Amino acid sequence: METFCITATARSYPKLPYEDIKNDILGKKYHLSLAFVGGTRAQWLNEVYRGKTYTPNVLSFPLEEAAGEIFITPTIAKKEAGDFNMTPNGYIGFLFIHGCLHLHGYDHGEHMEKLEQKFCKKYGLK
Repeated sequence: METFCITATARSYPKLPYEDIKNDILGKKYHLSLAFVGGTRAQWLNEVYRGKTYTPNVLSFPLEEAAGEIFITPTIAKKEAGDFNMTPNGYIGFLFIHGCLHLHGYDHGEHMEKLEQKFCKKYGLK
């Protein structure tokens, strides 16, 4: 059974080592679906499942102990990348790392930020 898949309804997304990052953070046995979606779909998901009305850059949903989903909105990520001194591709990789860390059980904070920096450095995301 496949433990990682990517789907895209968004026009484009960068080719990054998503599966390697997933395996580093969540393990090889974790089943993860990564979807690149447009703003309308992302906003709908955010409203239906989180009660929030804005369009998010990333959403992560645990499904089971060893399975989850991550949704990334490339159009939002590309607009925000400069605010974080990152390239659009690097920032999309950062958002994927961020989502994986949430699925692993981390909450926002100093420890999570250090792990994000560690994985961004390891994978050359700038």
